[in-house]
Amino acid sequence: MVPHAPRSSEPTTAEADAWADVLVRRQLLHAIVRTPTGQWLAQEHPDATVRLLATPADVLALAATVQHRIRSTRPESR
Repeated sequence: MVPHAPRSSEPTTAEADAWADVLVRRQLLHAIVRTPTGQWLAQEHPDATVRLLATPADVLALAATVQHRIRSTRPESR
């Protein structure tokens, strides 16, 4: 796997909101919502513990973890 170049800026709230929407729409997470304080509450499945994500970077880190999990469990298509 080729490492990606580091980001040149911090993730934005809009970017985190977009990833949150994709994760729920694709049913990769049960729920993730932004609170009035600017944090996010995330839940992997209905019976899971709700996690508090404090920053947009935390949301993107969760999205990266989900992507990694999907890719590592998917059979190779080569």
